[in-house]
Amino acid sequence: MRKRIAIATIGTQGDVQPYVALAVALKERGYSVVLGANADFEELITGYGIEFCSMGTNIQAFLQQSRFETVMNHNVPEDVPTLLRDGQKIVETAARNMLVNMPALLRDGQKIVEIAARRAWKMAQGADIIIINMNTSFGIDIAEALDIPAIMTALQPLSMTREFPICAYEWPDLGPAFNQLSYLSMSIQQAYYDFPRNRLRRKLMGLRQRKKGGFFKDSDGNNLTTLYNFSTLVSPRPRDWPKSAIVTGYWQLEDNTGWEPSAKFSAFLDSGSKPIYIGFGSMPFGAERNTSILKDAVAKWGGRAVVARGWGGINPDHLPDTIYAISKAPHDKLFQHVAGVVHHGGAGTTAAGLHAGKPAFVVPQTFDQPYWGRRVRELGCGPAPVRLRKLTPQILANALGDLTTNHDYTEKARALSVRLRAEDGKAKAIKHIERVLANYLPRAERRRA
Repeated sequence: MRKRIAIATIGTQGDVQPYVALAVALKERGYSVVLGANADFEELITGYGIEFCSMGTNIQAFLQQSRFETVMNHNVPEDVPTLLRDGQKIVETAARNMLVNMPALLRDGQKIVEIAARRAWKMAQGADIIIINMNTSFGIDIAEALDIPAIMTALQPLSMTREFPICAYEWPDLGPAFNQLSYLSMSIQQAYYDFPRNRLRRKLMGLRQRKKGGFFKDSDGNNLTTLYNFSTLVSPRPRDWPKSAIVTGYWQLEDNTGWEPSAKFSAFLDSGSKPIYIGFGSMPFGAERNTSILKDAVAKWGGRAVVARGWGGINPDHLPDTIYAISKAPHDKLFQHVAGVVHHGGAGTTAAGLHAGKPAFVVPQTFDQPYWGRRVRELGCGPAPVRLRKLTPQILANALGDLTTNHDYTEKARALSVRLRAEDGKAKAIKHIERVLANYLPRAERRRA
């Protein structure tokens, strides 16, 4: 009988697409695979012939709440006199927005996690192993209740190390001791997920409340096998990580739709110089500001751009002839037609740009995005990142010019692409999944041992 593998993830496309790639590789290997994700991605998952389980959530609708726009849209004025004059008002407004809106957003987020956990509990019945990430860390409890192994995964380096501060927050590098201390900030994030997890452990799974654990440990405090879905060529593995933390290489999803540029897009591509791709990811914040900066920057630069509409972060109306708005296209195909990429620094988009051998300018918003922006710069594949809230038309125009004239960026991006394409992250991940499956001892056997 074939082994059955359950995978649970919730989030935006960058949080789902790598797991589709892994699921496809596991299915080709002969496993029965079910992938649980939010409802936004049912078509993507089933389009690759993978069994889909809805986690009961539409993330796009959740992110497009007006509360998110209010919380995120507290931009700092560009000029110093205005900043000095209005600085206190800006801080007070931002704080008030956070206090008024964040509690409701946090409650809504925990509801999403709890609904997903209940769906994942049903999905995992009959599974031999469950593969999860931080957003679905309730899978650790599901595995304990069902007496099956759990494998944690992450798209960014989150295990504690003395070599650099945690990439999820804006911590400066103050040396080994402070770097290690920075990872304690994850305990706040862990507590956020623990509330719904502990309720479900008691009510749904019949488990006692956890006394030990975390994102990378089971309830007994043992390290979980953790598969890191990035390349050591991009983010070297820290030397002080435990053996359970394994960097596999990227899980790239190859387009299976046969996408090609439309007649209109082909005409645009043929009508001038090679454009730069610009996209701000799945976060639907600040569309009018983003679009205004985009239009002014391209005009100042004098080149051409392809802009991704995303989930609302760009207003595609009334764009000049030098900017082509595209609603949806696979990055592995689209990036073949551009000279460089400007993006938000999500792990998936960063990987796609580097695999394509394109120089990049990263405009991060949150979480790990500044980290990937710094890595692109340190690898010599693009200029220093600039936070979206600090972006101006002139900064973007300068970066666009830099991407198209700095040949060192292009050469290093191409050389890195060759090495990345030689890796097989999915095969390495499957090797470790099979090792965990083969070595797992059921609870009764562990007690006898």
